[in-house]
Amino acid sequence: MLKSPEDAFKLLERLGAPRRLIRHLELVGEVGVEVISKLDNLGVQYDRLFVEIGIAVHDAGKIVHPSELEKGGDLHEAAGEKLLLERGVDAKIARCCRSHAQYASMGASFEELIIALADTLWKGSREADLELQVIDGVVARLQADRWELFQTLDSCFEEIAADGDERLSRSI
Repeated sequence: MLKSPEDAFKLLERLGAPRRLIRHLELVGEVGVEVISKLDNLGVQYDRLFVEIGIAVHDAGKIVHPSELEKGGDLHEAAGEKLLLERGVDAKIARCCRSHAQYASMGASFEELIIALADTLWKGSREADLELQVIDGVVARLQADRWELFQTLDSCFEEIAADGDERLSRSI
């Protein structure tokens, strides 16, 4: 059972995760911390630990498909879920291996959307539909004005994305 992102990294290392994969997960984790901080400052209720662990394992399938570290692809998604399930990882956490990329077709939870968002923003990319789903999740949780939250969160996402080139330069 994974009780922390550190537990997740230890598991991935035991499974033979290449250094480049670990570095990617750390960088996505940095973005996750920024998003989490903003959500916490707004008083949003969600499963923070789930998000932190989900970010740490979302690309576990690249252990099985290491070529996708370089050239992309989607084979790692189902492979990661299977790999984690075989190691006794909770099915909800293992599902993040698929939902971080397939959130639109899977009916992803709010927490899974945050994981997908961190994985998008880390490299400086913006995904409007994903961001709007996260914003709407925040609006629903806070029962707040959508436009006000849109402006606040859009600015946050823009600031995070603006540092994408810097994070990419540290991705090995």
